[in-house]
Amino acid sequence: MRSHLCGVLRSEHIDQTVTLCGWVDRRRDHGGVIFLDVRDRAGIVQVVFDPDTVEAFALADRVRSEYVLKITGRVRARTDATINPNMATGQIEVLGKELVILNQAETPPFQLDEHTSVSEEVRLHYRYMDLRRTEMQQKLVLRSKITSAVRASLEDQGFLDIETPILTRATPEGARDYLVPSRTHPGQFFALPQSPQLFKQLLMVSGFDRYYQIAKCFRDEDLRADRQPEFTQIDIEASFIDESDIMGITETMIRELFSSVLNVDLGDFPRMTYADAMERFGSDKPDLRIPYELVSVDDLMQQVDFKVFRAPADDPEGRVAALKIDGGAQLSRKAIDDYTDFVGIYGAKGLAWVKVNQLAEGVSGLQSPILKFMPDEIVMSLMERIDAKDGDIVFFGAGKRQMVEESMGALRIKVGHDMGAVAARWAPLWVVDFPMFEKAGDGSWTALHHPFTSPSCTPEELEANPGQALSRAYDMVLNGTELGGGSIRIHDQAMQRAVFRVLGIEAEEAEEKFGFLLQALKFGAPPHGGLAFGLDRLVMLMTGAQSIRDVIAFPKTQSAACVMTDAPGTVDAKALRELNIRLREQKAQSAE
Repeated sequence: MRSHLCGVLRSEHIDQTVTLCGWVDRRRDHGGVIFLDVRDRAGIVQVVFDPDTVEAFALADRVRSEYVLKITGRVRARTDATINPNMATGQIEVLGKELVILNQAETPPFQLDEHTSVSEEVRLHYRYMDLRRTEMQQKLVLRSKITSAVRASLEDQGFLDIETPILTRATPEGARDYLVPSRTHPGQFFALPQSPQLFKQLLMVSGFDRYYQIAKCFRDEDLRADRQPEFTQIDIEASFIDESDIMGITETMIRELFSSVLNVDLGDFPRMTYADAMERFGSDKPDLRIPYELVSVDDLMQQVDFKVFRAPADDPEGRVAALKIDGGAQLSRKAIDDYTDFVGIYGAKGLAWVKVNQLAEGVSGLQSPILKFMPDEIVMSLMERIDAKDGDIVFFGAGKRQMVEESMGALRIKVGHDMGAVAARWAPLWVVDFPMFEKAGDGSWTALHHPFTSPSCTPEELEANPGQALSRAYDMVLNGTELGGGSIRIHDQAMQRAVFRVLGIEAEEAEEKFGFLLQALKFGAPPHGGLAFGLDRLVMLMTGAQSIRDVIAFPKTQSAACVMTDAPGTVDAKALRELNIRLREQKAQSAE
């Protein structure tokens, strides 16, 4: 039906006759001449109709916003006075000769331009309209380019695209599974995969030593602002490799991706241990664009009588950390109170602070309500350790280590953004040497990544001291966001059983849930490992979007619902009977 896309026309097309198809973005009537801005996914072009083409002009007079048109006309140069430098097609226009209205349109539910301020719920309800907006189309076009570049990079490195099942069985991967009842196996359920983890490991046992897949995954999580119940992973696994190998493969992929799609050189990918990241930044995904760091001052606080600092400093599970903010002495008391409320979200009972006014005057040149509780020499030793300067402010976190690191790490990010201290650059890194396990609320051990991650010790050492065991895991982080995480997997049955025992999974349960994996490990499983990237999160970063919902064509809301199709919905009684399911009656809510 068309010879060209609207957005591709340029000066080299002048004097050519073209046929375009698209939507009316704007209609203007100027002195008897009708201007239509016609839009398709490639962009917008201006089409002019004058009264000389009587039939086309009459039809152009009828069209309104979002009408679907087919237009034939001649490309011509705009006059110097009418060139639009803000449009890619701004040096030319099309003189319309023929016009066909392919479909009419009612008034759109909201304005389809970059200034749209309608609520997200309305946008998602009319998602097919929202996706017509140039901003949204550019994001999804870039997403397509990203997946193409990923495929090209991995296939150049010898990886095979292999699909794994969507209907599988439930496995413990940190979130609830979406369950699918089986009609042919009454009372039994499939699960939608949280990841292709076990299948890709079995592919390694099968001899397909380099696998990848752009895979749909599903997690039935509680409400979270920027999570989706269904999401997309770039899933990668390889055999006969170690950590450096898989990190090199995926680093090459990300470098090539940013270079080809954004023309960006990411530079070096430094490596940082998990322990160092938590100590210096209070986060296992530190944003290196922000110059502030946490500094431990426990040894100094052990020398003061101020219990707020002394008690956690003496506690093996406690920590006292200082966070120096360059130029922060300008902060008002209200701003400090707001930051105090902010760290309270993470369990902090307060936020101590010291303003550095005139350091050369000693303690008298400092301003803080806590100075009277500490000896002058400790205060000055503290200022020296954190390299304080006039005009700085120092915040303190004190309490249990996890709370201090979470609260002060979050404060570091917030203050960095508030103070405009976020450098305009890309800051990638690898975080390595994660703990193998962490303590659950009931005192039992849980896997920090997943139970198929290989520890960096023997099975005997692992079971003797699980709290000290490190894993062979690694995360790629970019600008404070985890792009992807992975590990070297367990390929030895004895090690896998030892991990299960530490996690409280006894032999009978292990056979029932993972018997197929344990059996496969007996038949020559090679050393292998991999990594999975969150595609939605990666595209969000590369497009500068504020939410992953802006880079997914048809996302769910925060409550895991689709307001466009009104899903999830009810199912009729006949379908439920076929599935051997009976719904419990919901208790009627009191009118009171």
